[in-house]
Order: sequence, then C-alpha cells, then structure tokens
Amino acid sequence: MSTQRKFLATSILAISLFVAACGGQASPSAVPTSTAATIAAVAPTSAAVATATTAVAPTSAPATATTAATATTSVNVAPTSTTANATPTAATASNATSATSTDAISYKVVASGSKADYRVREQLARLSAPSDAVGTTTGVTGSIMIGADGKIVAEGSKLVVDLTTLQSDSSMRDGFIARSTLNTSQFPTATFVPTEVKGLTGPLPTSGQQTFQLVGNLTMHGVTKPVTFNVTTQVNGGDVTGQATTDFKFEDFGMSPPQSMAVLSVVDNVKLEVTLHLSKSV
Repeated sequence: MSTQRKFLATSILAISLFVAACGGQASPSAVPTSTAATIAAVAPTSAAVATATTAVAPTSAPATATTAATATTSVNVAPTSTTANATPTAATASNATSATSTDAISYKVVASGSKADYRVREQLARLSAPSDAVGTTTGVTGSIMIGADGKIVAEGSKLVVDLTTLQSDSSMRDGFIARSTLNTSQFPTATFVPTEVKGLTGPLPTSGQQTFQLVGNLTMHGVTKPVTFNVTTQVNGGDVTGQATTDFKFEDFGMSPPQSMAVLSVVDNVKLEVTLHLSKSV
C-alpha cells in the first residue's frame, strides 16, 4: 500500500511537470500576439505621420499661388510705368518740333549771284613766279534756317556744291583735279551743314552789314570735318548777299596736292570761298 502511494505520488508529479512543460511551450505563441499588437499599435502612428505629411504638403501650394500672384502683379505694373514715362517724352518732342518750325526763318539759295571758288597757290614751269590757280562753279544749292534767337537750325540747313562743274583757266588742270584730286566720279559734291553762328546774338537784322563766323561740318571726298567760315553779309529786307571763306589742307580730306610736269610745286593749302545770294522763304 505504501508502495502504491509512492507510485501514485510519482505519477502525479510527472503529470504536473508535463503540464508545466506544456504551459511553458504555450508562451512563445503569446509573444507573436504581443508583437503583432505592438506593431498594430505602432502602425496607426506611422499612418498618422504619413497622413500628417500628406496634409502638410498642400501648405506649400498657397506659397506658389502667392508667388504667381506676385509675378502677375509685376507684369501688370511694368507696362503702366513704361507708358507713364513714354507719354510726356513724346509730347515734349512734339512741342519742340512745333516750336522750331514756328519760330525759325528759312533762307533759300538763289542761283543768280551764288557760286563757290577754290584758290591754290602754285608754281608753274612756264611762269617765273608763283600764281593762284582758281576754279569756280555756280552749282550751289541749299538753304539756311535761323531761329528767332539767331541760332542755326541744323536740320533745316545745308549747302551743296557741284564739284563736277568746277572750271579754271586750264581744261588740262580741271581734268586732272577732277580725276586725281577730287575724284568727282565717286564724290561729285561737297556738302556743308552749318551748326552754329558765332558773333550774331539775336535775330538777323533786316538791313545793314554783319560780320560773324559760321561753324559746321564739311563733307568732301568722302571725309567729314568740322570747319569755320568767316562770313560778311549785307541784308536788305528778305534779301541777303554775302561771302564766306575758310581754308584747309588737302590731307584733311584724304587728298594729295596735284603733281605733274607742268607744275613745279603746289602749296598744301586750299582756300574755299562761297558767295551766296539768299532769299527769305515766305
């Protein structure tokens, strides 16, 4: 009997250990459950973060809209500023042109009594002393415009001399100068555009004699240079006659002094004299 009780007790102990062992193996299955629960608990947090991130993204859109609005404002403002600045300028230019046309007086060249001369000192082989070679043309055209203040209106003033019609006392000289010096086949005219009057402070008088200087740009042989004419005029109402003289070197306008067997020497100085008969335009 005692032996049976010991066996029974041993059996019960064995069963208890088996059950305990089985209970210990059941724990691992609980771990996944706990881990899954933990992951499940964390997952919504990540989703929330993602959702929050998604919610934040649209916030940048207003900034873009603001930028676009700013750009639109800039585009709209620019033309307004340009238009405002341009309008007064156009108006001012228009007024200036109108005032010039209204106040200025124009004098046109009259063919009768107008001419241009050149004068060059030379030594000819057939002569014992130096003399002046003089060439003349009556081919002078153009006009001079003077403002009420006595100043030249450059855009309405220009004198043109036809160099192809220059004649001296020698046709041989004329041909040589036309071909080799003036090159009139390429540069047939000389043009003077006056820009300033010195010594005439007010409107041109209606009578009497005046002496002053006329400054401007002379274009000849394809070269333009500033020159100053010394002028003496006689005014009789709307009729003006006068002489204007200046001088220059051949090289100033890209030319060389004439050379030939008949000419021993030529002084490198050209005196240009223009005689004008001007009539006031009505």
